[in-house]
Formats: sequence, C-alpha cells, structure tokens
Amino acid sequence: MSTKKLVWHKVLDNKKDLPEGRVKTVTANHTGICLTHYKGKFSALDNRCPHQGGPLGEGSIENGMLRCPWHGWDFDPCTGKPPGGFDDGIDTFPVKEEGEAIYVGVEEEAPHETTISDIMVETMVNWGVNRVFGMVGHSNLGMADALRRQEEKGNLKFFGIRHEGAGAFAASAYGKLTGKPAACFTIAGPGATNLYTGLWDAKVDRAPLLALTGQVATQVVGTGNFQEVDLINAFESVAEFNHRVETASKHSELMALAVKHAIINRDVSHLTFPDDVQTQLPKKWEKAQTPEGRITPFTISPPKETFEKAVELLSSSKRPVIVVGHGARFHMDQVIAFAEKINAPVLTTFKGKGQIPDNHPLGCGVLGRSGTPIASWFMNESDALLVIGASFSNHTGITPKKPTIQIDFDPLALSKFHKIDVPLWGEISTTVAQLTTSLEGKMNTVDQRSEIAERWKIWKAEKQKRLLEDEGHGVSSIAIFEALTKLAPKDAIMCVDVGNNAYSFGRYFESKQHTFLMSGYLGSIGFALPASMGAFAAVGTNRSIVAVSGDGGLCQYLAEISTLVKYEMPVKLIVVNNGELGKISKEQRAGEFDVWKTDLHNPNFSEFARSCGAWGKRVENKIDLESSMAELFTQEGPAVLEVMADVNLI
Repeated sequence: MSTKKLVWHKVLDNKKDLPEGRVKTVTANHTGICLTHYKGKFSALDNRCPHQGGPLGEGSIENGMLRCPWHGWDFDPCTGKPPGGFDDGIDTFPVKEEGEAIYVGVEEEAPHETTISDIMVETMVNWGVNRVFGMVGHSNLGMADALRRQEEKGNLKFFGIRHEGAGAFAASAYGKLTGKPAACFTIAGPGATNLYTGLWDAKVDRAPLLALTGQVATQVVGTGNFQEVDLINAFESVAEFNHRVETASKHSELMALAVKHAIINRDVSHLTFPDDVQTQLPKKWEKAQTPEGRITPFTISPPKETFEKAVELLSSSKRPVIVVGHGARFHMDQVIAFAEKINAPVLTTFKGKGQIPDNHPLGCGVLGRSGTPIASWFMNESDALLVIGASFSNHTGITPKKPTIQIDFDPLALSKFHKIDVPLWGEISTTVAQLTTSLEGKMNTVDQRSEIAERWKIWKAEKQKRLLEDEGHGVSSIAIFEALTKLAPKDAIMCVDVGNNAYSFGRYFESKQHTFLMSGYLGSIGFALPASMGAFAAVGTNRSIVAVSGDGGLCQYLAEISTLVKYEMPVKLIVVNNGELGKISKEQRAGEFDVWKTDLHNPNFSEFARSCGAWGKRVENKIDLESSMAELFTQEGPAVLEVMADVNLI
C-alpha cells in the first residue's frame, strides 16, 4: 500500500458542466484524468487507454460502457474494468464532491529528477544561448519541459512562433545582430524541415545558430514511423555540427561542442533528440558544463610578411578608399577612427549599410546595385582599396582593377573569387589597430571630405527630382524612404526584406546610427518580419525596431504579426504594397520574357494587423504619407503601416 500523501485537486467548478452520461478530460496537477458522470456518480479514471495511449476523456459512454476514441475498446465508466474479465483495466482515483465542485485525489508528486534534457539545456544556457524561437509538439515535449524550467528560473526566454521557418529566420537575425547564437526548436519531421531555409540564411551569412529538433523514439527509427525523417542526413549540408542525442551520449559535452562550433565557426549546429531519450535520467556523474577554459580569445594578429606588404601599399597611396562589409560590423569604431587618420572615404556593401552613418564626413553610402553613385564614384577615383569583412559578391561590384588589401578573420574568405594583392588574415580590430600604429606619420593622403560633401549634394539634388515623379498609380518608393529617413528613430534596427523594396531602401534611405539586418547571400523573401522578432529578442525595448517588407515578402510569414502582439514586441512594420512581385517582373522584362504570374492578390494588411491586435493604417496617396508614418512611430506597441505603392517608381 502506497504511503504517499493524497492531494486533492479541484477539476470541475460546477457539476452541471459534465451532464449525465458524458465524459471529459481534466488534469489533477500533472495527471491526466478521464472524468465520467454515469448513473448519478462522478468517477475518475486514468486518461490513457492501456493499449495505444488513447485519451479516454475524448471518448463516449455507449451502452453503459466507456469507449476508447482510438480503437473502440470498452471499460466500465466507474470502475475502469474491461468486459470479459480481462486484466487490462484502468487505474481509478478517489473523487469527492464539495458543494457544486468535484475534486480528485492523486498521490503527491515526487520531486523532479534531472533529465538528459535538463543537463543539455542548462549547458546551453551556461554557454550563453538564452533565446529560443520554436513550437512545442508531440516529439519534443521532454525537451520543452526542460526549457520551461530554465525560463521559470529567469535564465531563458522562449518565443512561441507560428511557423518554424520564421523561428529559424529570427534566430539567424539574432546571430547577425549580436554575434551570439540563438536556438530554434521544433518537432520531428515537418517541423524540422520547415527550418531549412532560415538555417541556410544563417550559414551563408556567417551567423551562429543552434537548431534543436525532436525525433521519433529510438526504437522506431528506420521503420517509417509517423513523421520520421532522417534528420541527420537531411541537415548534413547545412549544419556544420550535426548529431543525434543518444542514451549513451556524453550529453553536456555534446551540447557544449554544438554551441562552441556555432560560435567559433559562425555556423549552424544541429542536435536532434529522440522522444524517449529526452526524459531519461543522465549518468550520475554528468553535470552541466560551462564555457570556462573551453574557448579562446579571437584577437589574432596578421602574419608579418603580408602585414608589411599592406603597410607598403597604403603608405604609397594618395586616395585610399575603405570598403566595409557585414563582417566588420563589430569593429566599426576602430575602422572609422583609422579612416579619419588616413582621410579615407568609407563605402559599405549592402549588408554593411549603416555601419558608418551617411552623414559622417567620410561616409559614402552603399556600393553596388543597391547603392548610390557616391560610393561607386570614390571607388573609381581611388588608387588603393582596403576591403574589410566583405566578400566581393557580384551584387557589390568591388572592382578588381585597383590595388587591393583584404582583411578577414576567415582565411578561406581571402581571395575567394579572384587574386587579391594583399590578403591579410587577422582579427579585424587587432589588424586595424596595428595598421594605425605602423602607418603613423607615413601617409600623405588627399583629404577627400569636401569631394564627398559635393557628391552627396549632387545625389540629393537628383533625389529631389525623383521625388516629383507621380504617375497616379500609388506612392513612389523614393517618397516612402525619404519619409522614413526623416522620421525613423536615429538608432533603430532596420530589418530589410528582399525585392524592389530592398533595392530602394539601400539606395534612398540615409542612415544615421542605424543597424541593418537582411538576408544577404541567400536573399530569401520574407526575412524582414521574422528578423524583427530576432532583433527584439536581442535588444528588447532598448532600441526601436523597424521592418520594411514588400507585399510578396510579408505574406510569407504574415501570421507572425500575431507573435508581435503576443509578446508585446513594439515593431514598426512598413509594407510596400504594389500588388506585384515587382523585382521578378523587372527581371522578366530585362530577359525579354513576357511578364507572367507576378501579380498578387493581397489582403488589406492594415485591417489584418488590427484583427491581430496591432495598430494598422493604410496610406493611398503621397499627401498622407508623412503624417501617417509619423503616427506609426508614436504607437507604443506593434504597428503596421501599409503604403499603396507604384511598382514602376522604384
């Protein structure tokens, strides 16, 4: 006979809520109960059918017997015994009535014992991964319970998203913004495969990310079980670290290595957790690990021979130009200070937009297809290029015709696409600091600040001319981004989508202390809204967050507006609605194809936002644009401004 204390739990406030002859599922602490009302008596049975685990509380009483909803087996609704004297009956629990309420007595729960999931989640948190985007489901419940315990301790924040792809993009954006990994979390099968695009976005943009997926139970792996996908093989090409957690694994070490690989290699790590392993107890000696003594500083100095070549090239330059990419984003204080010493204009790649303010005396804006004529002019007038943390993509168009020094922490990124005069391997801040010291008093460069101011004057005059364009088919993109330049908080995080809206954003928006997040190398449509969620997870309400999306991109993850509302994320979302996949139409024309299947049927995005609980407003003409955008930025919570735009005025 059990000596455990019996604890009574109210499971029904009013007996009238369960009529005669009916059953329902209730919970007493963590115990699932099938509560029955038959012949005037309330009874409590274990809710799990002993055969397939079917929820008996979802069944029915037929001909005096409780019938399992999954396979039709019968039980006595009061005693739980099956007909015919079989020994597969159901446990019952004591019931008492107090007034109109029903109480069920269950034994006091034993204290929680640390599981494999607990060990691994605690290790993950110790290594600094404390933001998780995901969906809880039937094959990750044990892991979810461990995440819940860490969140209740204040060590972790979990954001429940509406689509796993959005969770992966949010985690990718978090990694791009902070340099630290966040986790995305899914069930087996379709939940895991939905991560794939966002994981590739992180991988090709060198953002650290940790993917945690459920998996079917170990004993049915390989049998074609429901939602079974070979996730290790499926993730082999995208995850640099990719393993299945086993009962006999070194669990804390496995998680530590997963996070370590993500941080050091700036890549994707993936762990998949079979359902049965998640709740097992670890070996008694296993403890959660910390990163103490497990990770090295990254202050790598460049090799002497190539460093001397860089000093020689720069010391002979009269008109040096610095090009910075996304890889330099955490080192811009040192880069800008160096630029000021050597009078070098600073251009950025599109992914590096905003890393130097456009109103800085040496700032020349974006180079390439999404850029301004200012940046390209100074590249063409230069006699040496110092390229820092950039990859020489076709989109940027860094010329190979100028003497070039390239600095990067990754030796494989050096001279990746063509020969570089001086490929300089080293940590960026360390290398720039050494260049500053070594070039002291050795350079006699032209001060190009007045030329930069003149080129900006020419470009701004051109923008004013374009602002006058109006064909009567909606607001022009230049008008949208001119208004955004005036009204956006000066230090906002700007989340950029893909398409003509992104090209216009890069070309027309003038950055101040802004930080930009975008899907760079992958160029995945739909990035902006999930990225804003990742940004919020990183900065909370300490900085404003603005997302700009086209109508095509927003519809990819439109339901995540409800996530903004749920977690009170004060994101300001601007939708450029032109009823078309305008960039694709443009490419069809450029390729001399017919424009085909690029028109869109859209909802009223402002009304949709309001239906989710956010603020929403639609702008249909240029006259109302600036006042409406100003109103957008006065909203305290999530807010959506839909602008009806002219697809041809980009």
